[in-house]
Amino acid sequence: MNKVSNENEFAPFLERDLFLFIKHSLTCPISLAAFGEYTKFTEVHQDIPTAYLAVQEARPLSNHVAEITGIKHESPQAILFHNGKPVWDASHQQITAEKLEKTVLEYSK
Repeated sequence: MNKVSNENEFAPFLERDLFLFIKHSLTCPISLAAFGEYTKFTEVHQDIPTAYLAVQEARPLSNHVAEITGIKHESPQAILFHNGKPVWDASHQQITAEKLEKTVLEYSK
């Protein structure tokens, strides 16, 4: 798990073939649950590049990601990037370790 806070920290991830990005809120219980699911996923799949941000600490980066992807900001939110482009996104209760695993493995073939 890599915490990112600005565009300079985020940009290198876009150069990877595949990476999973998570936006979460530090104050929302739904976001806390989704972040827990993300954590479960990363524990099992340490070989999959991931990054996350806390919206309250990195609002400009959160807005930047929404702008470059065209995906409306939500929190919590998961975005899977493949070759620098968003290929899948989910929010709120749709973010489960099982769903993350299924989706990421589908694109990593």
